Amino acid sequence: MNSQPVVAFQGEHGAFSEEASRQHFGAGVVTQPVHAFEDIFAAVDQGQANYGVLPVENSVAGSINKAYDLLLDHDLKVWGEVLLRVRHNLMTLPGVTLDQITTVRSHPQALAQCERFINRHGWQAVPWYDTAGSAKDLAAAPAPGVAVIASLLAAELFGLEVLAPGIEDLDFNYTRFFVIGRGDPPYAAKAKTSLVFATAHTPGALVACLNEFASRGINLNKLESRPRRNRPWHYVFYLDFEGHWQDPSCREALVGLLARAAFVKLLGSYLAAPIPDLNSSGQSAILQI
Repeated sequence: MNSQPVVAFQGEHGAFSEEASRQHFGAGVVTQPVHAFEDIFAAVDQGQANYGVLPVENSVAGSINKAYDLLLDHDLKVWGEVLLRVRHNLMTLPGVTLDQITTVRSHPQALAQCERFINRHGWQAVPWYDTAGSAKDLAAAPAPGVAVIASLLAAELFGLEVLAPGIEDLDFNYTRFFVIGRGDPPYAAKAKTSLVFATAHTPGALVACLNEFASRGINLNKLESRPRRNRPWHYVFYLDFEGHWQDPSCREALVGLLARAAFVKLLGSYLAAPIPDLNSSGQSAILQI
């Protein structure tokens, strides 16, 4: 009997979300592809999967708004985070050479992140529904002169040959994923906490809320506003801070926030992932903090 957890992710096998699942849980993890972000939440809610892996932010493209809206709508908690180095790879059918390529397929975001490489070769970029899906579809229906951009895992799964690895325009290309699950994760000493809150629509309301953290020396990692869908021109704020909600100073800050905010929803306190950085040689490194 397999003791590995089942992890739901959006996309086809070979997607970067599946790579993130393997990075967090290990290569033996059992993964379950689903069609949409909503299906990740449904799979975990209904017990079809133990966890879900949800992309929430890219270091180049910014936050994924749909993911944050779903976190507000559902009761699942954040159990962890994964920072995945996104490496885009040009691949095609075995035997096809670089000079035979005329067309490149991939997800629009992947095409945009490899724009300089594609333009330098004069290829036509064709948007596809998914990076791994473009690899799967090319393997199933070979087409002359066509290459795709996807992960190394996709090349391995669908029998494609990598002609050019790491073709992304920017070296510092990471996607942040949340691991979501039912209930609360175990306490972590090096924790990060994510929450969402709304303020009264009055001058100084946001400053007063944020001061609950600043006055206690709690560092904020992220603060971003999103439209409040049931109240036009009002906003909710997604916030990450260093520490666990059970730590005394963090607990005091949350009590203060509850007294000042219109509402507060705790998304989870979880083990913080090591922060990636670039060393002097331009290669990615991991800073342990």
